[in-house]
Amino acid sequence: MNTRPDSHEYLPLAEPYVSLVPEGSITEILQQQHDETLKSLSDLTEEQANYKYAEGKWSLKQVVGHIADVERLWNYRILYIARGDAREFSGYDREIFVRNSPFGSLPLREALKDYAAVRQSSITLIGSLTEEALLREGTFNNYPLSARAAAYVIAGHELHHLNILRDKYLT
Repeated sequence: MNTRPDSHEYLPLAEPYVSLVPEGSITEILQQQHDETLKSLSDLTEEQANYKYAEGKWSLKQVVGHIADVERLWNYRILYIARGDAREFSGYDREIFVRNSPFGSLPLREALKDYAAVRQSSITLIGSLTEEALLREGTFNNYPLSARAAAYVIAGHELHHLNILRDKYLT
């Protein structure tokens, strides 16, 4: 899939994520992100992985876990839409997810292992879809959502958080 989703394929709140994704094959972009993320984070110490840049903020490894959890949610939506079982999808509370996740207490290597497994699942799922399946739509928070747009949200969401990691955690 080499074509970007049109703005009518996703809710306006997703635009900042979709706009971050470069041109090219979405599966190749997801694979490149996977490789770059693991390369840039694998050699960090546990002290670095536990770092929070301010009170009330997530640790670096909690951010990695958040990326993986959100990707799981988007994959769920992609699967339903692509298989033709379109429905109304709701959002979630990211703070509840992070608070109840194990990522804050896991070693960084385990958080990265989880991220890598989820990303490989995304790549195989998205890579297996036909053009027709990618263009199918469901509804997310009262807006249309195509499977293609959801794939771009996955990539853009990670780029958003990698920018924050670079600016706030890895300086």
